[in-house]
Amino acid sequence: MKRNLWFWLYFVAAILLAIYFATRIIMTFMGYGPISTVRNVSISADTNNKDLTQMVAATGISPGTHAYSVNLDLINERLLQTPGVRESAVRRLPNGNLSVRVHLYRAVAGWTDGTYYYPLSADGTVVNKPSEERKPGVVIFRGPVPDDISEITKAATNLIDDLDYMEWIDNRRWNIMTNDGLMVMLPEEDPVSAIGSLIVLNKNHNILSKKIRTIDMRDSARILVK
Repeated sequence: MKRNLWFWLYFVAAILLAIYFATRIIMTFMGYGPISTVRNVSISADTNNKDLTQMVAATGISPGTHAYSVNLDLINERLLQTPGVRESAVRRLPNGNLSVRVHLYRAVAGWTDGTYYYPLSADGTVVNKPSEERKPGVVIFRGPVPDDISEITKAATNLIDDLDYMEWIDNRRWNIMTNDGLMVMLPEEDPVSAIGSLIVLNKNHNILSKKIRTIDMRDSARILVK
């Protein structure tokens, strides 16, 4: 008798819990209750000192939005179209709120169209809004750029005091333009080493300050000066 009593007590309790949770689930999907609406969208990034205002706007979610009407894939698509976002992940939390995690590109150089300066990542992606002013100490590129500018950027940084911009020629080699209008034609093979040789040459002979128009380094056996 006692066993039967406990059985029925557990049975009734299980029924009540099932009804309770089923009711909560139904109410949530119908838009009722605290967990049925988005009250907060939290966004975190893998870098500090980054304004996340653009990412918040890209989600397109305002407080009070029905949590289960939100299309997470659509939010991800909008985030990936935001300048500077490399990867993103959106999660719907048990309390109905949304959590967004973004991985951002990091600017290593700049690109200019002659009027504005755009921050570039190592793979040549524009990672932020343009500026009308050139930031000091930033290597600037013009025209098309290859898929990887990391090594040439590091090398060109050593010439930053004389460097105006760099230009990718015929999709195979670099030209350096100095602040005085001098053009340095780098070789197709190993332009980084050529920049090192140019730095030594300039240190010993101050060649970048001389009244010449072109330094042709395309032939590894000799350097032509015009």
